[in-house]
Amino acid sequence: MKSKRLDKDTIIAILLISPSIIALGIFVYGFIAWTIRVSVSNWIGLEPNFEWAGLSNYAGLLADPRFHIDVRNTVIFTLLFVGGCLVFGLVLAILLDQGLRGENFFRNLFLFPMAISFIVTGVVWRWLMNPAQGSRISGLNLLFDSLGLDFLVNEWHTTPTWGIAFIAIPAMWQMIGYTMALYLGGLRAIPESLREAARVDGASELTIYRRVILPLLRPVTLSAMIILGHISLKVFDLIIAIAGKQVALDVPAVYMWTTTYDGLFYGRGAAIGILLLLSVTFLVIPYLYYTLRQEAEL
Repeated sequence: MKSKRLDKDTIIAILLISPSIIALGIFVYGFIAWTIRVSVSNWIGLEPNFEWAGLSNYAGLLADPRFHIDVRNTVIFTLLFVGGCLVFGLVLAILLDQGLRGENFFRNLFLFPMAISFIVTGVVWRWLMNPAQGSRISGLNLLFDSLGLDFLVNEWHTTPTWGIAFIAIPAMWQMIGYTMALYLGGLRAIPESLREAARVDGASELTIYRRVILPLLRPVTLSAMIILGHISLKVFDLIIAIAGKQVALDVPAVYMWTTTYDGLFYGRGAAIGILLLLSVTFLVIPYLYYTLRQEAEL
C-alpha cells in the first residue's frame, strides 16, 4: 500500500513539473540547438538558407578586426566592472557591518540603483558623462569646472582607445549595492566567536579581516564574480543607451545585433551568440566545480 502511494505521489510530482521541463527544453535548449544550426549555415538575408557552411562563420569572426575590438573591450570592461564592484562592495559591507546608526537607510540607498534598468542608468549617465566642453559643458564636466578641478574634465566614453573603461563606471554604480548586500550577508553569517577568539590571541582588526574574515568570504566572492561576470559578458543596453552603435565601444552583444538585424547576416550573428554562450559557460564551470566539491566534502 505504501509503495502504491509512493508511486502515485511520484507520478503527481512528475506531472506538476513536466510543463516547466517541456518549456525549458523547447525555449532554452531547443533554441540553443536551433542557433547552433543557423551558425553553421550560409543564411544571409531575409530568406532562410540552411546550406551547410561548417565553421566558416566562426573562422570569419576570428579573423575580423571588429571582433578583435569586441574581445578587447569586453576584457577591459569585465576587469574594471567586476573588480570595482568587488572592492567597493566589500568596503561598503564592512562599513555597514560596524553597526552604524541608520544602517537600514544606507543599505536601501546603496541597493536602490539595482532597481533601475540599464537603459535608465545609461540615459542618466549619458548626460552626466557628456563630453562636450566650452559653452555646452554639462554633467560631471560642469561640476569639475565649477569646483576648479579642470584636470578632471575629460572626454569620457569618447576617449580614444580607453572609452570603454568609462562605460564601466555607471555599471559599477548600479551593481555595487548588490555586491555589498552579498558581502554583508556573508559577514553577518560569520560567528562573532571567531573574531573574539582572534582578538584574545592578540590579532589586530586588520589581521582578523585578512586571516579570518576574507578567507571565509571566498564563496561569496566566487558567487559575486560569476554573477557580475555573466552581466559583463552580455552587456548591451547600457552601451546602446550611452553611446549608441560605435565600433570603438563595440562588444559582442552589440556586434551580434548589428550583424543579425542590420546586416541580415544571420549565420554570423548566430555564431556570435554561440561564442557568448560558450564564454558564459566557461565562467560558470569553476563555480559548479567548487559547489560540487563542497557538497562532496560535506
